[in-house]
Amino acid sequence: MPMTYEQYLDEVTTLMTEFFDVSDEDAIKHVMRAQAADYFTLHDDLPEMRTQERAEQDARTIYEQRNKSRPHVPSKRPATNQEKGPAKGKK
Repeated sequence: MPMTYEQYLDEVTTLMTEFFDVSDEDAIKHVMRAQAADYFTLHDDLPEMRTQERAEQDARTIYEQRNKSRPHVPSKRPATNQEKGPAKGKK
């Protein structure tokens, strides 16, 4: 019997914490990002996609894809002299 959509998302999140060294908070964040990117759209429309086997597959896929869209965070641009403000002792 297929899970409800909410149960399915919970299961994927739980499996991520069990399969990988991921905190609950991080697993939730990754599942929410996948949901926002419409990864689960068909799961919502097609109950037959919400199986335990599919949840395990989706947990692995989301974990593997978790940093692909944001592979790194660019460093901050160094401040120019005008942005830094007046130097000490100068007015």
